[in-house]
Amino acid sequence: MLRFDYSGTGSSEGRFEDGTLGAWLEESLAAIDQLTGGPLILIGSSMGGWIALHLALLRPERMRALAGIAAAPDFTDWGFADGAEAERQGLTTGFWQSGQQLLLLDKPIAIDCPVRLIHGEQDEEVPLDVAFRTMRAIRSADVQLSVLKGGGHRLSEPHQIDAILRTVEELLEPAS
Repeated sequence: MLRFDYSGTGSSEGRFEDGTLGAWLEESLAAIDQLTGGPLILIGSSMGGWIALHLALLRPERMRALAGIAAAPDFTDWGFADGAEAERQGLTTGFWQSGQQLLLLDKPIAIDCPVRLIHGEQDEEVPLDVAFRTMRAIRSADVQLSVLKGGGHRLSEPHQIDAILRTVEELLEPAS
């Protein structure tokens, strides 16, 4: 298992304000290319779900499965009217512009592996409609969306974490 923070987030060096989705995608790609081998099961939460979708597009030959937890593809598009509004919300114009260059939901997403999307019914940060749009856009026939009743964006209650872990365990099982 490989787990890491993007630069400027968590315990990683750097300033969050200097980060962009494009830079974090490059960091993620470098991490999986340099530190892993073989098939991948990508798991991303919120913005990490958006980045995971891009990684799956960039390394399709390595994709075994993908899990998006409250995945937020295209949040610079649906979450803000423009770059100025993004800045008022604490993001830089560069961050917003980077996101605009990485939009996915306006076309089919050429991912063919199993995909599991887990979303809270009452997520106030990533509307449930984004999960349905993501499910419909992914090309794979093996896409499932689990909506957790009453769940918010964090999905951190014990029963919600159990649902996430069960989903990931199913993805780890060998294909029959």
